[in-house]
Amino acid sequence: MARPAKRVTSEDVARVAGVSRTTVSFVLNGKDAWSIPEETKQRVFEAARRLEYRPRASARALAAGRSDIVLLAVPDLPIGEGISRFIEELAAALAGHGLTLVTHLAGAHGRPLPDVCATLEASVVTALESFSPEMAAALQRAGAQVVLPVLDSSPAMREIGRLQAAHLIARGHTRLGYALPADLLSQAPMTRHRLEGAAQACADACLNPPAVADVSLDVASGTRAAADWRAGSVTGICAFNDEVAMAVLAGARACGLSVPGDMAVVGADDIPVGRVAAPPLTTVAFDLHEAGRVRADAIVAGLAGQEPQLAESPIGPRLIERESA
Repeated sequence: MARPAKRVTSEDVARVAGVSRTTVSFVLNGKDAWSIPEETKQRVFEAARRLEYRPRASARALAAGRSDIVLLAVPDLPIGEGISRFIEELAAALAGHGLTLVTHLAGAHGRPLPDVCATLEASVVTALESFSPEMAAALQRAGAQVVLPVLDSSPAMREIGRLQAAHLIARGHTRLGYALPADLLSQAPMTRHRLEGAAQACADACLNPPAVADVSLDVASGTRAAADWRAGSVTGICAFNDEVAMAVLAGARACGLSVPGDMAVVGADDIPVGRVAAPPLTTVAFDLHEAGRVRADAIVAGLAGQEPQLAESPIGPRLIERESA
């Protein structure tokens, strides 16, 4: 078996460029490079390129006074397309500032988040949900310069449920249902908050709270829920997200119900496949690009010693009306 290739070091770059390791460090880290002749700098850059030299994270951190790692704690639950898109947008926005995003499933069976922070030497730790003061302190002891709890997301999450229910109520539906995901996601705070928003819209219209059903991503589960709702005279369904909403659509068809004639359905997340569902899915969309940019700007501000500023609700939920409701 072939032995693994030896990692290229700054000493190798220095030897090929004919300079000292200190000169290599100054040139590649941009420190005091003004005093180094341009011809020497170009030799160093060319040697580093030819050798495919990549500085170790610890060396970069020492030179910069911090690492470029941003650690994102993700709840240990099924990751839907909405969360995936937010992670992609945040990673892209951070990359524009020279920062690297690393995600960690922060579940009960994984490594403690402060241990991960210390191992990665992360300069920033952020999350989809707020940190407790105790956890924030532990992360700072683990080396994080910036611990950025998200703002309380419950108002934005409740607004999603309120938009769904208000749309159905405005179209004459007086008995609503709410389709919860039948997995770990049903235990997440965001799930509860969306349901609370729908319930508040019903209360504001002097209607009964939504009839709740757990719906898995299969036809049988959607069929059972649709049959129960039909028996209870429920005609308008708010679904936690578009995936659950599409299971409801399939269940309604299996029960012989027309959508939106017999049962109207509203989802959330505006996933692309919802646009070609049968019928196309009414949904609530978010500005995830803006959410990623706002979070990245707050992180950069924190690293610069400023107070991170986050907009109250950068996702801007808005209803997109299609044929399902």
